Amino acid sequence: MVMTDLLKPEEIKKALDSFAAETFDPKKFFEMVGMKAMSAENVKKVFQVLDVDGSGFIEEEELKFVLKGFAKDGRDLTDAETKAFLTAADKDGDGKIGIDEFEALVHE
Repeated sequence: MVMTDLLKPEEIKKALDSFAAETFDPKKFFEMVGMKAMSAENVKKVFQVLDVDGSGFIEEEELKFVLKGFAKDGRDLTDAETKAFLTAADKDGDGKIGIDEFEALVHE
């Protein structure tokens, strides 16, 4: 499965363009690409695409490249953006984002 199976390419491009320079806001990004309106089941499918190593978690190293999961030409997140994203989603403080934490962030 690829992201364009779940989301519209034009919405992904628009959202990526909006956060071109160190302004990434995961909640706003997820809303712009249409994820906030998705069912929990489909949000979990997006999570599985982003969970590159299939561990069941999105770790900090995977987070840095999360925009590339939406489009090959997505930029890398800065260290500050990565840490802010992790802080926003990691509710149990284990240093990684589980599938339920991800879904909660999207639908917050």
